[in-house]
Amino acid sequence: MTAQIAFIGFGEAARAFTGAPDWSAQSRAFDRLTEDETSRSVMQAAYETHKVAGCETLAEAVADQQAVISVVTADQALIAAVNAAQNLAKGTLYLDFNSVAPDTKRAAARSIEQTGAHYVDVAVMSPVLPKRLSTPLLVSGPQADPAVSLLRSAGFTDVRSVGTEVGRASAIKMIRSIMVKGREAISACCALAAQQAGVLDEIRASLGEEWADQANYNLDRMLTHGKRRAAEMDQVASMLTAMSIDPQLAAATAHWQRQLGDQRPDKLPDTLKDKLDLIAPSNKAAAE
Repeated sequence: MTAQIAFIGFGEAARAFTGAPDWSAQSRAFDRLTEDETSRSVMQAAYETHKVAGCETLAEAVADQQAVISVVTADQALIAAVNAAQNLAKGTLYLDFNSVAPDTKRAAARSIEQTGAHYVDVAVMSPVLPKRLSTPLLVSGPQADPAVSLLRSAGFTDVRSVGTEVGRASAIKMIRSIMVKGREAISACCALAAQQAGVLDEIRASLGEEWADQANYNLDRMLTHGKRRAAEMDQVASMLTAMSIDPQLAAATAHWQRQLGDQRPDKLPDTLKDKLDLIAPSNKAAAE
């Protein structure tokens, strides 16, 4: 079976999946960047490279598709669902891969379900590169089992259902992010302070080379994807607030992720020290 799948959003995740050698879906894609004159040619080239049918409109992309995968930024996830709902065929599986709070996914589900399509909560549990189709996915919602079958038929190899409740997969992902993204922010703060105090070698010796390697990797992720990760942590803060749990830690993590993500240098240095030298002036300016 070859699944027919449309992508809403054609950034890193969609390209990672469709660029995998064993991708077995017949795909369409729509990205709102095609509406921007300066970005249109870049997006069209991406569609051609990954052998998907690029569409001029969202309606064209999702019409009569077996499944739709939404992979947009966190702040656009609900908007994408509301807009897609107007054009989905009855019975279409709407697979929401976005890193948003359970309440946001439940709101999106209400928009999708009222059209006769089926909403599925999907949590992406690791970076999509280099794993691509072996990226672990958690799936929840009333149509979780059919969604798992469809994703496997499309080539995904690490997919499992965690229940029939929309928001359950998202809750696992977002609560995990408190630790994962928070640890990134803490390591960045620690390393930057050590560098500026002139004691990085002592801290490296005290915490070990494993810490230094992880801090270096974390800075890579934050400088490259910090804005997207910040939007995710904003959603985590909203989730915690709804649970009557103090969201300040999540908010601080979002601040650090956004602060580094805003820099997004064209080329990242290889070493931890060089990365810290790169971000130190901007960090100092932000503090002032």
